[in-house]
Amino acid sequence: ENLDSNKRRKILNLLGLAQRAGRLTSGEDLVVEAIQKGQAKLVFLANDAAGNLSKKVTDKSHTYQVEVVTVFSTLELSAAVGKARKAIAVTDAGFTKKMRSIME
Repeated sequence: ENLDSNKRRKILNLLGLAQRAGRLTSGEDLVVEAIQKGQAKLVFLANDAAGNLSKKVTDKSHTYQVEVVTVFSTLELSAAVGKARKAIAVTDAGFTKKMRSIME
């Protein structure tokens, strides 16, 4: 998935909005839990996350058929939501739809 800088910025901005709107779950364990509960509509995983974290989140997402986006680094995701994060789940259909349309 190659996104130009404009699209990247739009998605990171949306992540920030979703965070403020309370439509995100972040942090390794909470994201895995959200996937299992069917709350996660879209998962962002840092492309520099450690192997075990990547595997855990990716495996769970595949099992529950949730799309995983790995175009951003830990730094980018963390800056977007205002706290150090390697895994983020979007739990809102509206935000997910907007993000997907940007990535198409």
